[in-house]
Amino acid sequence: MNITRRRLLLSTAAVTATLPFTSYLSAAQGTGATAAGTPVKGGTLSVHLASEQRILNSALRASTGVYIVTSKIIESLVDLDALGNVVPQLATGWQTSPDGKRITFTLRQGVKWHDGKPFTASDVQYNALELWKKHLNYGTAVQQYLETVDTPDDHTVVFNYSRPMPIGLLLRALADLGYVVPRHVYENTNVLENPANTAPIGTGPFKFVQYERGQYIVATRNPDYWREGQPYIERIVWRIITDKSAATAALETGQVQLSAYSQLSLADLDRLQRHPDFEVTPRGSEGNIFNNTVEFNFRRKEIADIRVRRAIAHAIDVPFFIENFLYGQGKPATGIIPSTATNFYPANSKQPYPFDRKKAEALLDQAGYRRQANGTRFTLKLVQIVNGEDVPLFATFIQQSLAEVGIKVEIANYDYAGALTAVYKEHNFDIATGWHQYRGDPAVSTTVWLRSGSPAGAPWTNQYGWQSDAIDKLIDDAASEVDPQKRRDLYAALVAQVNEQFPVWFATERQFQTVINKKVKNALNTARWPSSSWHNTWLEG
Repeated sequence: MNITRRRLLLSTAAVTATLPFTSYLSAAQGTGATAAGTPVKGGTLSVHLASEQRILNSALRASTGVYIVTSKIIESLVDLDALGNVVPQLATGWQTSPDGKRITFTLRQGVKWHDGKPFTASDVQYNALELWKKHLNYGTAVQQYLETVDTPDDHTVVFNYSRPMPIGLLLRALADLGYVVPRHVYENTNVLENPANTAPIGTGPFKFVQYERGQYIVATRNPDYWREGQPYIERIVWRIITDKSAATAALETGQVQLSAYSQLSLADLDRLQRHPDFEVTPRGSEGNIFNNTVEFNFRRKEIADIRVRRAIAHAIDVPFFIENFLYGQGKPATGIIPSTATNFYPANSKQPYPFDRKKAEALLDQAGYRRQANGTRFTLKLVQIVNGEDVPLFATFIQQSLAEVGIKVEIANYDYAGALTAVYKEHNFDIATGWHQYRGDPAVSTTVWLRSGSPAGAPWTNQYGWQSDAIDKLIDDAASEVDPQKRRDLYAALVAQVNEQFPVWFATERQFQTVINKKVKNALNTARWPSSSWHNTWLEG
């Protein structure tokens, strides 16, 4: 059977019609669309936001859908530069003890919260212990061994760990998982229900003004911002446009000037590359590589057989899918660490189970699952976690590819929340597909997909009914190894073991695409620009 884009689109139409698109996006170098000349002050930057945000507090929720708004209002301790190097933000310096258990940060002085109160070490102490460690997704894993936080003075904060914390890991994590909100607003409240979660107070270049549900979010210039003379833009308006075609029309008519994190349709992203008013590029998102994933439920006896899992991978022509359905955006992944992660990517990596339909058939025969009279070996339930337009496409491509080797796949129709419940809480699936996002260090958001012991029901963690003592040990040892070369070697060993045991499959390696009007200057000039503060961005008249 020849799988074409037209055939796949037709077969996914009924599925995608019933599934609302929900952006939970949660993507190495680039100088960006920086223009020569003197920055111009003033103007309104209008930004496309593809979905409603239930929370606008990046100290409680790590998500690109949250960052694209709140990183302009709430700041993290550190950020990344264009090369992906960690640079100061609310923290101006840091040092670690020889054993890696004591990390000291020097905080920026003269910073004020938007309500006029001073930013101090007490704020960082509260966030680290009460928000990042207890509630922040991914933050709870990173800060698992954080015991105490000392504040010897108002501008010094000391993190004390029971196990060594590599300084490189902590710094890269804090770019995404180190946003700080005011202690005096949250202390002695129900932090999950605090009104400031949807009317944020921060230290950033822009101050929150209004959130009109289903329509827009507005922030205006902070006149007391600690970077003197900045920001240049007077106001940012995030327009909530859930329909992809409407969002593209808003760009082309000038109603919005920016759409990040691949929130437009794949066809429009491809078409707008030829539009004279826009730049369509992955630059500025090098710190946010993402993968199309396949998760396996080991409670199903067929899936628990390694030969079946390998056969599934061999049956799916990933390069063909990328070229014909993703418009060539991406490449086959070679493991759980992307090729852009030069500090950890194993040398000479290659796709572990490349497309080979004959090998897939042979593995299934060897496992004892021969074709029945109707040509089918067995049936699997596939749950799609629809992070983007490509997920239903990949789900249907999997369905059609596995049909070629005698595995019938039934695609379950859930909304986004229902899919998360089915996979991670109820385990009501055989295979699942969605996205994983790599956040600069394997210990930040990747190894939680493999290590046992995650809280039951936690999304994007190991809820597969699979556990390996050897892999648990590798993960723990790498996360607490302070020698950079030894850490690299441990992660190379981890990639090899994961590719061998194959508990989860990262099938593609991709970068988010940004569509930006060329009148937006000083843009795309950091490795996580859509999630940075835009303090020096300006608009050409």
